[in-house]
Amino acid sequence: PAQTRTASRDTFFGEKSVGKLHNDNNMAQLRFDHDLNADWKLGGGVQMLDGSLQGDAIEANGLAADGRTLGRNFNYRKLEWTDRDVQLNLTGHFSAGGFEHTLLTGVEYEDYDYKSIIQRSSGAISAYPIDIFNPVYGQARPALTRTTTHDKENLKTWAAFVQDQVTLTERLKLVGGVRLERFEHNYDSFLPGTSSWTASDNAVTPRVGLSYDLTDTVAVYANTARSFKPNSGASRLGGGFKPEEGKSYEIGTKWETLEGQLSVDAAIYQIEKRNVLTTDPVDSTFSVAAGEVRSRGLDLNVVGNLTPEWRMMGSYAYVDAEVTKDNTLRSGTRLMNIPEQTFSLLNVYEFQNGALRGLGLGAGGRYVDQRAGRTANVAFSMDSYTVFDLLAFYKVNQNVKLNLDLKNVFNTEYEEGAFGNVYAYPGAPRTVQVGIAYTL
Repeated sequence: PAQTRTASRDTFFGEKSVGKLHNDNNMAQLRFDHDLNADWKLGGGVQMLDGSLQGDAIEANGLAADGRTLGRNFNYRKLEWTDRDVQLNLTGHFSAGGFEHTLLTGVEYEDYDYKSIIQRSSGAISAYPIDIFNPVYGQARPALTRTTTHDKENLKTWAAFVQDQVTLTERLKLVGGVRLERFEHNYDSFLPGTSSWTASDNAVTPRVGLSYDLTDTVAVYANTARSFKPNSGASRLGGGFKPEEGKSYEIGTKWETLEGQLSVDAAIYQIEKRNVLTTDPVDSTFSVAAGEVRSRGLDLNVVGNLTPEWRMMGSYAYVDAEVTKDNTLRSGTRLMNIPEQTFSLLNVYEFQNGALRGLGLGAGGRYVDQRAGRTANVAFSMDSYTVFDLLAFYKVNQNVKLNLDLKNVFNTEYEEGAFGNVYAYPGAPRTVQVGIAYTL
């Protein structure tokens, strides 16, 4: 498009007369831990989640060639979902074969249901336009002429896993494990000309790692693992997606100093995945599976107490995330929403004595590098940004804590992220949060 300037972030591209989307979520969770004896522990939990999203909305279709006319569509949607999760774990310590063992084993089950219906007006840019530099509101609401989605799906997964950490010597430890997983996916579409389908698959994903204590305060480690995750949803062409599969490699070190009060962790890694879902470049309401993607990076974390009053937390990350093999995307295409570099630092000072005892003051900031707005051969970019925060808290007693946070102190304008190929949503402006925490 011939866009030569940027629209104000304060401009509203919808219509005030359009009703709101109502999002409801309910969650119940129960967890337990039970010591069977001094060496064995049983734990687990149940989580139940159900939610819905219903109402009218206006969405952008794209920008016209004049660089100022934004095509829109009016739509109605009703989405409903439920998720049931069950976990049971057994952890134990024992001796066998002349070595000390720490065993972790367990089972998992998930049952996920999703139903949706989405109706839209015409997708033509000229059907429901608005000028992004001089918007005029109050246009007649267009008719819902298309039902683009009407489906339901169920995804069930079963998994069992076992992991053993073996102390080979006083300083050398070996970790090995395996996860067995199966999923069954049922998808029903109620649109004319579409089909329903079922899919299932099994996977065995191993992991192995070594750690060695160079000294009492410095350790090094290396590990590798396989991963497997079923993909939900259907493609624009009506079929399902193959499961996401991956493998990872990591080498790192951990260092403790100041008598264990300060810890430094550093790691380099490579993660390779295939069948990763990303937004369909033809129709942003659907997803497509990228062939193969790779992330290489470095993580550095520093956490600790520099003095009894002063606590510091800092992190740096470098990530090179790109497509390595695909039928349509060029090799080297950046993955959307992933910054190449991020940095954060938080310092908190808590008074330990005197009239200010229990008062804590903190300051922090974070830097996020520029990011691609879509995983595509031609993509827009979101600028880098730096945001600063302040915090304060006061411990009234052992049970009650008051909090006051001032986020984005300088009211920096930035894009938090992007979705749907054409959207970049703004980050939160200067925000004040007040809270109270009660600990039993």
